[in-house]
Amino acid sequence: MTKLQFQKSLVGLEDRLYYYALSLTTNQDAAADLVQETFLKALNYQSKFKEDTNFKAWVYTIMKNTFINDYRKKVKNKMNLDSSSNDYLLSIAKNKVFAAPDAQQEMKEIYHAIDNLPENIRAPFVLFQKGYKYTEICDILGLPMGTVKSRIFLSRKKLEDQFLNVQ
Repeated sequence: MTKLQFQKSLVGLEDRLYYYALSLTTNQDAAADLVQETFLKALNYQSKFKEDTNFKAWVYTIMKNTFINDYRKKVKNKMNLDSSSNDYLLSIAKNKVFAAPDAQQEMKEIYHAIDNLPENIRAPFVLFQKGYKYTEICDILGLPMGTVKSRIFLSRKKLEDQFLNVQ
């Protein structure tokens, strides 16, 4: 493919590339920038294009990879760097909210109440609270679905009654 044919083929893809870029960026200005950057890279790497390959797929791949690389750069630049010597500050999220002492005490009471539930209703409840689905709990405990649902309901009811009577 001659240089002129390469450039004509590239310009011929401009509209389609723009719509593809728009689907990636969801922003008209960013899509136009991505098309321009893709054109620049395609022209710079024209010597890498192999004659027997699909030109359109080659250009689309350049665009996709450019978009992914730019996205990764943006994500990486959003990371907060702290030059303080206190490593503890680095591990705390900026928007982290710490529980008030009374909330911490309430959580301790809730965990204590859960620990004091009878084992037969506590086990399904704890698994459910950890995010297991009913079917998974049935498999783990070897119980029928109705029994698992019933025991989870009973544990909720006991905890609810315990905390409503206290307050």
